[in-house]
Order: sequence, then structure tokens, then C-alpha cells
Amino acid sequence: MGVSERVDAGPGQGTLYNSILSFGPDGALLNHHRKLMPTYTERMVWGAGDAEGLRSVTMPVGGVSARVGSLVCWEHWMPLARQALHESGEDIHVALWPTVHEMHQIASRQYAFEGRCFVLTAGSLMQASKLPSELEPHPGKVIDPDQWVMRGGSAIIAPDGSYVVEPVYDAPAMLVADLDLHRVREERMTLDVTGHYSRPELLELRVTRSGRRAVESTPAS
Repeated sequence: MGVSERVDAGPGQGTLYNSILSFGPDGALLNHHRKLMPTYTERMVWGAGDAEGLRSVTMPVGGVSARVGSLVCWEHWMPLARQALHESGEDIHVALWPTVHEMHQIASRQYAFEGRCFVLTAGSLMQASKLPSELEPHPGKVIDPDQWVMRGGSAIIAPDGSYVVEPVYDAPAMLVADLDLHRVREERMTLDVTGHYSRPELLELRVTRSGRRAVESTPAS
């Protein structure tokens, strides 16, 4: 679940974070990731996150246990953030985007191919008529109130980068597929960026987790 998180008290009081919350089937919060670096003008709104939630977690999926991780938007262009999640052993990755246009599809498919995991890529939908009234639509980009300014593009991608379910644009949809997690192991026989296709004695990633994150937060309205 993607949320705008607000710190209510303590260090960073009042700061907003672009965050992902991962829940188990019993409703327990399993992971809380804050976007590492707000992109471009996002820095006017959200604070820079931390590495406390830069990991995957084990949860039951379809009767079996799977490692599930996630990143927000342009974090998928950050090589070291990707590698940190690859090293956490993802079977399934959730890629959250405002809308999954062509370059974001490329990033999501590349992530699946590089990490040899399934990728569930999720894009938002919004019509021009739903934009806040205080925002003046750009005349070169918005010409009709029924126009989709955020087009969705959600899809399901296999560990070889191919589509299990093709992207869906300009319409709400629920995407459902059976994922054979054995394919993750099969694909890693050819490429495993944390195992036999790595050189840890030459290239090493160190993730800094301080453990000092403020804990009093609420969803921001």
C-alpha cells in the first residue's frame, strides 16, 4: 500500500514521506519503506527516506511462503537500491508508480530480468476532472475533462522480463494470475546477481540502517 506518511512527534515532526506499507494476511504490518529520494519537484513536499525498510519480507502467497519487496517510482532507477532488494532474496517485487508509461514499463521489466523475480507493477488512474480545483491544467497536456492524466498501466511481469499479464491502460481493472515461483529458481540458473553471477570479493554493497527512525506517524490527509 502506497501512502503519504506524516510524522506527528519527535525527530522530523511534521515531515511527509512517500511510503510503502506491507501487510500480512492477518493485517500485521510487516515492512515500512520510505522513498529514499524524492524525485525532482517532489522534494518540495516529501522528505528523504532511510534504509530501515529497504528489504523484502516473508509472507504467505497462494498457500506458499514468498519473499516480497517493493520500491517507489524512480527508486527503480537507483542501481544500489535495486541490488539491496535483490540481496534480500525477492521472489515477488511490487513496483509502485504514479502511472506506468513506456519508460516505467521498461524499468519494471528490467527489474524482473535483473532480479529474476516476478514484478507486480501498479499504476494509478486519474481523470483531468478529478484534479484539485486550485491546479490550473496545462493547456498543452489537458484538453478534455474526461482525459486520463494518469493512465494506469498496471501489469504482471515474469522473471525473464516477459509479460504474464499485459499492461492495462485508461480503465480500472483487477489483474489476477497464477505465479509459478519455481520459475524464479530456474531463471537464476542463468543469471543470479547476488549468487553465482556476482563478485563479492570485488564489488560489495553496504546498506546503512541507523535504527533511529521516528515511530509516531499517521496517514496524511
